[in-house]
Amino acid sequence: MIKKAGNTAHPGLALRAARIDQGLTLRALAARIGLPFSTLSKLENGKMAMTYDKLVRLAQGLGVDIGVLVSSAPTVEAPPPGIGRRSILRADSMRPISEHHSHFYPAAELLGKMMVPIIIDVKARSVEELGGLVRHGGEEFLYVLHGAMELHSDLYAPLPLAAGDSVYFDSGMAHGYVRTSELPCRVMSVCAGAGIQRLSQTTDPDWMSDHPA
Repeated sequence: MIKKAGNTAHPGLALRAARIDQGLTLRALAARIGLPFSTLSKLENGKMAMTYDKLVRLAQGLGVDIGVLVSSAPTVEAPPPGIGRRSILRADSMRPISEHHSHFYPAAELLGKMMVPIIIDVKARSVEELGGLVRHGGEEFLYVLHGAMELHSDLYAPLPLAAGDSVYFDSGMAHGYVRTSELPCRVMSVCAGAGIQRLSQTTDPDWMSDHPA
């Protein structure tokens, strides 16, 4: 039986602990990462979905691994193999929910996934505009659907990627996506690992719904 994480261990608890540990008030952190104070308060209190793009901004603002913000999530029993699960996402149902990236989450309603696919419209034109690099435990596969970008990291020189190019990398390495083409750039990112699984288990299962920033 698949168990959904309870509200007693939502990522907001870890967020509050990390913020207090750095001596930051809610308003100070909100100003640092460019989120409204009310939004940050709702995130800390588990009253708003903690989506991946919000966690990226929070991890960047606090200078911590994403895993720190989801480490308090309880272990969720994985579904048994071979049960025939499937999830279909139609193109016209995808809606953007981020400023620098537009993140779309296929199969968002499936709990206990072994991997988390994300379709991303890369918008930031520099690491500075992106807000810095981010890291999380596990591995990541990136495939460029159209446009061109660079994969920036703290271990390698920026890696140019064009439509049809792909890269598989350790997502524990700080990384970020930067658009280099004048035309829009869309990529498919598939994340796997304990950290990203905890994220998918503790965020709102309806990641496709609009969450105002």
